[in-house]
Amino acid sequence: PDAHPPHPQTPGILETPGSLNLEEIMGDLSSYDNDDTYSNDTYSNDTLVDYDATPCHNHFCPLFQLVAPPFLAVTSATAALATGALLVALAKRPQAWRWPQSRALVAQLALGTALFAALLPALAAGVAWGWHLGTGLCRLTHLLWHWSVFAQALLVASGSCGTAWARWDPRSRRRAVALWALALLLATPAALVSGVAAGTACVRRSVGILAPAYLLHLALCLCLLLLLPAGLLLAALAVPSLRASWASGAGPAWLFLGLWGPYGAGLAGELLLQAGLLEPSCGSFQHFDLALGLSQALGVLHCGLGPLAVLLARCC
Repeated sequence: PDAHPPHPQTPGILETPGSLNLEEIMGDLSSYDNDDTYSNDTYSNDTLVDYDATPCHNHFCPLFQLVAPPFLAVTSATAALATGALLVALAKRPQAWRWPQSRALVAQLALGTALFAALLPALAAGVAWGWHLGTGLCRLTHLLWHWSVFAQALLVASGSCGTAWARWDPRSRRRAVALWALALLLATPAALVSGVAAGTACVRRSVGILAPAYLLHLALCLCLLLLLPAGLLLAALAVPSLRASWASGAGPAWLFLGLWGPYGAGLAGELLLQAGLLEPSCGSFQHFDLALGLSQALGVLHCGLGPLAVLLARCC
């Protein structure tokens, strides 16, 4: 549920001022809550033909308000333990890490997951008690969130296409600086379109669905989270050396792209729904909220499952 007063609403679907929505919970979703003064008899979860005559109400948001804080807290704790164990393994047995899971690549992936996991407690607190840290810190949080995700996507892509990270020499260090700088640049639109809604909700989108900055951000997300994994998969099927890297242990690094891929597809669906390219209905928005929420939760799990998968693959 988007609660963004500045941008146009989907025709006929009303929002309840001050009501909690999924963006307030996970910072990322897109349905609508309507006037709470209507009784339960006046709406349906199924498709409604006349939105102006019958308000559309969604029970999905309170569910995520209940589930999101413990989910984010547990995921953050799991990620801290898994990343810590991975860093210890890197330090204790540096000689054991070879291509495709080279030490330089795995260390940078661990840095990315640590940055991502460090943001989860603040987001969990914002869900439970409201965001009271201001617009600036909200935008900084979204910037760091997407910086981490984009950097990991680029690292996985670069690590799967050759021996770029086989050694940590001056050339590799320059490559790492350039990659992280590029990821930060690509994450900048995420900060520009985020903001605080209803005074206490740090949301992903505080602009219209068709705003140029948001369309740029959406295009970058689709390229890095959806098109990039699809391209790498096709390349791995076509190029024997890439298939060999999968067999040699690069598969766990690809877990990141597999977990975030459904969320990329969900963002594309959000654009189609809210731009009116797909027929909107109460049922479609409610079911879409559930699908997009679950896909984002799946992506969030990468910060705990990724380090564990890399560590277990090396141990085995």
